[in-house]
Amino acid sequence: MSMKVTIDGISVEVPDGTSILNAARIIGGDIVPPAMCYYSKLAGSGGKCRTCLVKVSKGSEKDPRPMPKLVASCRTNVMDGMEVQNITSPEVIEARKGVVEMLLINHPLDCPVCDQAGECHLQDLSFEHGVVKTRYEFDRRTFNRIDIGDKIQLHMTRCILCYRCVYVADQITDHRIHGIMNRGDHSEISTYIHAAVDNDFSGNVIDVCPVGALTDKTFRFKNRVWFTKPVEAHRDCDHEKCNGKVTLWYKGEDVLRVTARKDVYGEVEDFICNTCRFDKKKTADWVIEGPRKVSHKSVISSNHYETLKPLPVVKPNPVLQEANKEQFERETRL
Repeated sequence: MSMKVTIDGISVEVPDGTSILNAARIIGGDIVPPAMCYYSKLAGSGGKCRTCLVKVSKGSEKDPRPMPKLVASCRTNVMDGMEVQNITSPEVIEARKGVVEMLLINHPLDCPVCDQAGECHLQDLSFEHGVVKTRYEFDRRTFNRIDIGDKIQLHMTRCILCYRCVYVADQITDHRIHGIMNRGDHSEISTYIHAAVDNDFSGNVIDVCPVGALTDKTFRFKNRVWFTKPVEAHRDCDHEKCNGKVTLWYKGEDVLRVTARKDVYGEVEDFICNTCRFDKKKTADWVIEGPRKVSHKSVISSNHYETLKPLPVVKPNPVLQEANKEQFERETRL
């Protein structure tokens, strides 16, 4: 059974049980609400960060009354005839500013040294919806960095408690030994007795983390993501659950890191094993498919490695060029 929903004036037919967020993703473009905790590949995710709040101005054809409060689009299913406002609602924009301010309360301003910089969803969110300064005047919570395995480092101070890494451990790996400890503002991601996160798919917690809380120790401080060139590649992986399709991040001829491939919303298409991620960092290990298509909105696209010539930073101005030529000739004569 299909249902008709209208989001910011654009209508779309979606199957019954589709969330407002996924209906917006079917339409695409700027009307898609941001999401920091929802992950379509992970069952039960969503409803934690509140960045995807939208206004339901019409509940359905049967009950056209608007919903009294803003709702999380990742957790609210569409109804036939529903009308939703996202970027067309000043109330939603204002609420999103408050959500971003809340997420940044304890988040450190260490983007210059964070390995997630350049592909951080919180950076994008704060740029689009953040306020100039925070009203929070109290001490921030801080944590010491800990190693939760020989390849993964946890910087809990950056964590926004999206629970993605916990869902990955629950649903992708054989057993989970890390989760949320304590409650309220004392909540933190941790392992019991600092046990090591060690299984064949543990590296996927790095890919799903929307901020720089979980980082790859083999890549830390080696380079900036916008200086690297992502290339699609694959190999015949021996692991039965891994299809071996990855993105190689090159600097010159060296592979600095290997990640799973992600879609336009930053979600992993297929999870990969640790052998592909950490142990295969030579070009000879892979079959190269070609450059990864990068959105022009991303700083990674600054390399322009798909074009023969870098795009001009400033458009040529013939009038100014002629004036400069005359000025140069005049000064040369003098």
